[in-house]
Amino acid sequence: MRKLIPALALGMTLAVGAQAQSSLSIATGGTGGVYYPIGGGLGEMIGRHIDGYSGVAEVTGASVENMGLIFRQDSDLALALADTVLAAYEGTDPFEGRQLDNIRALGSVYPNAVQIVTLRDSGIESLSDLAGARVSVGAPGSGTEVSAQTLLDANGMSYDDFSSTQRLNFNETADALRDGDIDVGFWSVGPPTSSIMSLATSRNIRVIELSQEEIDNSIAVEPTFAPYNLPGGMYDGVDSNVLTIGTPNVLVVNEAMDDELAYNITRMMYEHVQELIDVHPSAESLTVEFSMDATPIPLHAGALRYYEEIGADIPDRLRR
Repeated sequence: MRKLIPALALGMTLAVGAQAQSSLSIATGGTGGVYYPIGGGLGEMIGRHIDGYSGVAEVTGASVENMGLIFRQDSDLALALADTVLAAYEGTDPFEGRQLDNIRALGSVYPNAVQIVTLRDSGIESLSDLAGARVSVGAPGSGTEVSAQTLLDANGMSYDDFSSTQRLNFNETADALRDGDIDVGFWSVGPPTSSIMSLATSRNIRVIELSQEEIDNSIAVEPTFAPYNLPGGMYDGVDSNVLTIGTPNVLVVNEAMDDELAYNITRMMYEHVQELIDVHPSAESLTVEFSMDATPIPLHAGALRYYEEIGADIPDRLRR
């Protein structure tokens, strides 16, 4: 059974009116990533600013699972990586044969960075050094695993190159690195993320840098990827910038969501963005311009109405 965490449990105060509130389920990811606090923050904002509604953060396996939850209307909103969102909408791998064409976007919130982490004394310093290593590629059904597979495939590698492959969530990956049970872990998450921060306080870590060729190869295969420069000082002991790849995170809903509700949630995100930044600094990327550039699938009709009202330059791909 999935664990539902009410916004109240996250230290949030929801507006209480005379009428009963409708609770919106927000599909996120594991508690060691950024989706969970961002989703909790959105739940707080919904309860505070949209009459008659509250928000509930839902712990899930993240991006791939979240697309199914939205498709089936088992969740009302979800965060997911742009490559996963586009694959679901178009019915490509890992959604081959099951096109989820009723999903729609409200906008893009922030970019993820693929962070490939090892212990500093492991001797692993490059992507090619993962050959023969014990590697966690992310939780089953997560966008992290999708990004890891794409990155590896684009650069002539696969799971077969590893001595063992595990599918662990962020906290489990950090624990396994700390305990010496694996050599390398993949994260695709908005930095800084709590699980890597915690690991770096007890072990000396290295974030593996990608070469420009490896980045170019990856972008050629997955156009939603973009170069990302992970700032030095974000984690203890990682003092220099690390070049890797990033992927936008998209806030998605089912096209059946009420137009007025979708409009109000979209407007709320931008008019009260500082409240989300206070939850996690990754939300500093939440701008109309970022959404127009980064969102890979059509907008919900209610969201489209908001962007039209404010005079946004809306690409044709976001209209349907």
